[in-house]
Amino acid sequence: MRVLVVEDEVRMAQLIRQGLAEEHYAVDIVGNGAEVLDWVQSATYDVVLLDIMLPGLDGFAVCRQLRAQGYTMPILMLTARDALTDKVIGLDSGADDYLVKPFAIQELTARLRALTRREGASKSTELSVGTLILDTATKRARRGNRAIELTAKEYALLETLMRYPNHVLSRDQLIEHVWNMDFAAESKLIDVYIYNLRKKVDDGFDHKLIQTVRGQGYRLQHDKTTD
Repeated sequence: MRVLVVEDEVRMAQLIRQGLAEEHYAVDIVGNGAEVLDWVQSATYDVVLLDIMLPGLDGFAVCRQLRAQGYTMPILMLTARDALTDKVIGLDSGADDYLVKPFAIQELTARLRALTRREGASKSTELSVGTLILDTATKRARRGNRAIELTAKEYALLETLMRYPNHVLSRDQLIEHVWNMDFAAESKLIDVYIYNLRKKVDDGFDHKLIQTVRGQGYRLQHDKTTD
């Protein structure tokens, strides 16, 4: 899952980046409100974490601008301002949630999971495709009775595929959701990750969930039969 953190305090931004990276999120940071629209136009973000007190445009104005431009990703406002009027303005500007500083990274990640669950039909922390189960809270995966050990990027890649079962996702789409701006889009590294993920998920099972669609990308193909 890819997150845009809009925060001008460098230390706070780095703490958030570190905490989210440990939870397998891909994170980009921007410190000026006026630059946010450029960032969301250049990449696909699953969530925006938005500070209120920003140079350029404040968080309220940025939030209204994003919604006016048709962006529907969840927006979580982060701020030291805890007055009720600020919360009301933030939510009325189009934010989905509001978190007051200082906060624990565990609460932040729990709120991110809650926001992304609202986007789908299920309120469970578990994603399932056939006998493959991924718990987004514990970051644990299993297929049938077999536990699957995943690296951080393997987890992020599998989560993305499982959120769009039976859909072909191009290499560019996978990169958009799993890697940040530091990743070279032309890199073939993603193919290596898919290869390793396929060995962990599919080896030993008759039905191969992770499928290559030649010339298009990859998909996680649901099969109603049991493995």
